[in-house]
Amino acid sequence: MKNTSCTENAGRAAPGAPAFGRPRLLILGCGDVGMRLLPLVRAQFRVFAVTSDPGRRAELRAAGAIPIVADLDDPASLRRLATLAGNVVHLAPPQAQGNRDRRTRNLSAILPEGARLVYVSTSGVYGDCGGALIDETRTPAPRNARAKRRVDAEQVLRAWARRARGRLAILRVPGIYARDRLPLKRLAEGTAALDEADDVFTNHIHADDLAAIILLALLRSLPGRVYHAVDDTEMKMAQYFDTVADAFGLARPPRLPRAELAAAVSPMLLSFMSESRRLDNARIKRELGVRLRHPLVGPAVAAMALLK
Repeated sequence: MKNTSCTENAGRAAPGAPAFGRPRLLILGCGDVGMRLLPLVRAQFRVFAVTSDPGRRAELRAAGAIPIVADLDDPASLRRLATLAGNVVHLAPPQAQGNRDRRTRNLSAILPEGARLVYVSTSGVYGDCGGALIDETRTPAPRNARAKRRVDAEQVLRAWARRARGRLAILRVPGIYARDRLPLKRLAEGTAALDEADDVFTNHIHADDLAAIILLALLRSLPGRVYHAVDDTEMKMAQYFDTVADAFGLARPPRLPRAELAAAVSPMLLSFMSESRRLDNARIKRELGVRLRHPLVGPAVAAMALLK
């Protein structure tokens, strides 16, 4: 596919778009990544951003969105969204407990027929792959409840797409980083990392690149397609911590074997250190025409350190 500009498709009406003016886009879960997405889409779409916090309405308006107060945990509050937009970006995380994503189930009940939806999922759905390089054909094998909720959300949205003739794209996203999303506190506290023998491969994407990939998926994705929203870096987790520490003049974390580290960190943190995989990103480049602004973590973090 030719690597053309994202704005080429700006005038192309999406399913459910009004007959005149800009097509409508609904963003659910408009946190950090959503706020980075807004400048990329507000010239092309009339954007509605859902928030459960009425106090965020002014912030969202200032960013170019029309705020709507609704709660994915409250199905009744979602009814007004049913015919609002033919394009949807679903960034909202599942609730904190259980193996099913009740929020996505509530959303799927009101999604319009023929809509185009991008769901931002997680690479955690694959579980531990033993450091193997995997593409999007890999069968999910979630190992914890967080990842199981994400698999449930993907399945629910696939069912909606079949039932309502929707156009669904799923982005499986690894660790998101940015200048204000670095493990500086962890490094300052001296939290240990795994030694080389036990260390795991980890994957990354800069938050700005993720926002750009979401837009390209909205405009160019194939129906029902899964994409790895990941950069070109191949790095183990402790190496990532060392990279950040070196850039910001902090001490590198101590290294411990897994048996000792298990007694020193929280179960949630240990779970992130128990899954090793390398994500292939050829599909986002080939099918979406992605050109990463931050293809490698090292140079990106070094540039961030200059802004401190």
